Parts: sequence; C-alpha cells; structure tokens
Amino acid sequence: MTPNTKNRQAKMAKPDMQKQEAPVPRTPLDETSEPTCDQTDQASLSMERSKGVALWRQIAEQLKRDIRSGVWGQGAKLPTESELSERFGVNRHTIRRAVGELANEGIVSSRQGRGTFVESAPISYPIGSRTRFSEIISRQAREPGGRLIASFRETAAPWLTEKLKLPAGATVHRLETLCVADGLPVSVSTAWFPAARFPDLVMHYAETGSVTKALAAHGVSDYSRARTDISARVAEPDEARLLQIAPTAPVLVTAVLNTDKDGQPIQVARTRFAAERIQLTVES
Repeated sequence: MTPNTKNRQAKMAKPDMQKQEAPVPRTPLDETSEPTCDQTDQASLSMERSKGVALWRQIAEQLKRDIRSGVWGQGAKLPTESELSERFGVNRHTIRRAVGELANEGIVSSRQGRGTFVESAPISYPIGSRTRFSEIISRQAREPGGRLIASFRETAAPWLTEKLKLPAGATVHRLETLCVADGLPVSVSTAWFPAARFPDLVMHYAETGSVTKALAAHGVSDYSRARTDISARVAEPDEARLLQIAPTAPVLVTAVLNTDKDGQPIQVARTRFAAERIQLTVES
C-alpha cells in the first residue's frame, strides 16, 4: 500500500464532527398543544386527544371522570397542583385553570390553607316551625358541631327592642357563632337574646355549642319559629373566610324570630348559609 492510499483511508475513517445534528430542544406543553408519549405518562393519563380542544379543558374532563368513577369520593381532597402537574405533564397554570373550571361548576371547592375538595351533596335544611340545626344534620348521617366566635353584652337597638318586646335601653346578649357538618363550615350566625332572662346564656353555649341546650338551662324547654325571611347575596369577606368559600360566592340569609311556648320572643337571628352546601326547604 502506497503512502497516498493510507492517507486517503485515514481521511475516510475520521468522523465529520461538523455534520452531527444538534439535539432538538423539547418545548413544554402549552394550553392547546397535543401531549406526546415522551411528554406524558400515558399509563396515568387517559383523556381525549382531539385537536382543537384546549388542554386544560381535556384535563378538567378527565378529573370529572375520575370523580364520577369514585377515584375521589365526596369530601375527598384532590392531589396538589404539583402532583397533578406531574401526572398530566403540564405547568401549574394549566392545572389551576382546569380545577377552576370544576369549581365554577360546583364539583370541587377550595378551602383556604387546606386544599381543594370534592363537594358533598348539598345538605337538605328544612325551615319549619321547629328547626334545630343539630337534629337536621344528625338525621342526614353527618356530625353537627358549633363554636362561639365572639359574644357581646350590649344595649338593644330600637329595631331589636321592638322585635323582642323589650323596654327601651334593655340589654341583650349578641352571639356570633359558626356551625359545621362533618367539620365543614355550613353557616355563620348572629343572634340576640334578652340578657335579663338569659343571664348565663353565653357560658352555656360555650360549653355545649347548642342554643337549644343553652335555653334549656334557663328553663325554656322548647321554642318555635314565629317568622323566617329568606334572601340571598354575595358573601362578605369575613363570611367567606369563616365559611371557607370564594369571596364572590353566594350566601343564603335567613332572618329569624323565635318564641317560647307562650309566644314570648326569645331570639332574633340572622344566619348566612354557604349556598353551595345547603338546600333550604320551606315546610308547610
């Protein structure tokens, strides 16, 4: 073999580094792009892959199918945004939009500092002459509860003395309370009681969490509703915080006058119910 032949073979064997193709950069999914097998765990992701359908909407539909099939039951907590992002191979913004769609439909709700939960079926809450929160909740196989948020002893406003048939300048107890069912806030209430007739009412309510028991401790064994007015409005900031609902969520408001067996007014109350959790029923 001649020297020239050896040189030609060496040149042929030497790799041409200039002709190597650069790796194709991977682009994260956006809201409308199609997922591919190398971007998504297909074993954990089962959703429609039709073109033209926004990815967040596809994810929302998949989450709804999961809920309907029992993957997450009523009251169950959904995985975190980070976990769902990893499952679907998308950014958190896309997950947030998908979960937001479910919230708009009333399928899930976000609770501040706790996460996102599958909504339970609304509680049927009958409004009749004898309405007792604990009894209503217990009959639906739920655990009732209540706590005192704040209490005040104050001079009754003129409209209040009229409703409670009190003399001008009379004092009343004002109780701010929160009622829950299975640990989930259902209603927040403001109630007024004649202080002279029920001097230790605040103490008894704080101990029992029950208006019925607090009144019974003062000799009122039973009472009934003389009047209930029902309205609706958007939740105020403090109400939304206590009820763990969105700031713009609606609340159902009942204005109540309760009387003892002799027809004497004993309580005026204004209760704000989380509309998404309660179905009020007026009994005749």
